Amino acid sequence: MADALSWVGAQLLQGFVNLYTALSNPMAWLDWANDPKTLVRFIYYGASKEFLFIVIDLFLIVTVLGLLYRPFLWAVVRIIEGFSNSVGRFFAWAGLVMVLQQVMIVFLQRIFRVSEISVGPFGIVFTKDLSWYGEELKLYNAMIVALVAAYTFVQGGHVRVDLVYAKVGYRAKRVIDMLGSLLFIMPSMFLVWMFGWFFMWRNLVTPKFSASASLESMLRKAPFVKENIERIGFSPNGFDAYFLFKILLISFAFMMIVQGVGFFFRSLLEFIEGKKSEGKYLDLDKLNDETAELAAAIH
Repeated sequence: MADALSWVGAQLLQGFVNLYTALSNPMAWLDWANDPKTLVRFIYYGASKEFLFIVIDLFLIVTVLGLLYRPFLWAVVRIIEGFSNSVGRFFAWAGLVMVLQQVMIVFLQRIFRVSEISVGPFGIVFTKDLSWYGEELKLYNAMIVALVAAYTFVQGGHVRVDLVYAKVGYRAKRVIDMLGSLLFIMPSMFLVWMFGWFFMWRNLVTPKFSASASLESMLRKAPFVKENIERIGFSPNGFDAYFLFKILLISFAFMMIVQGVGFFFRSLLEFIEGKKSEGKYLDLDKLNDETAELAAAIH
């Protein structure tokens, strides 16, 4: 046990050193055009324990500063929730685009017997078969799932089963919320990030890198690294940009990690300040009277 705690403590201290090194030498991991080794370093450290402990160090710094000056922590909460709400409200429109595109496909295919669609301004024409646009609908659905999840969390829209939570007191609920963030949301999303990160890059560059590979073995492959975006579809004329789904997976993990941090900070502040601070600065969408009546009638 003592050895494990010593290891964690050493990694936390090393995290500050690694953060300083990364910020003071940005070209060591961002100069992709001139040195392929910098791209390899970026890929390796993007899902490494070094990166994890840098994130933990930043989390601890913000927590300590927030406890010393609570308005700062409330500002962090508002920024995080504002980010989740803004992204979610924007990409929620993908649902409408998905419906309109499906209607367009049906009309063009069944009524006008059109086999392909050409779009594009300024003389740049993008021509694809109708089956391509039909399979692209999956992308809109993935956008809604991946990029609206954090917004739905802020709005309290996720399904939850209350076996204990509903029967305990106010402060006990805040403790459960904090433990839920620390033990479930953030660890699970870090796992999605750390494995999804390499899964994404395996579809963007070649040679393919493994999550278990060492930095030294990856750097040996650096001279052979080149862009290799996978454009393989499930059908000859079908949607062939499935690498976007891998990017959405990472985006989902990132947004939920950030939202998990924001939820922890909100729960901590509400625990400290008491019931008067419940829902403070919370930006919830409100239905107008007609919409509320329609929603009630549907349910």
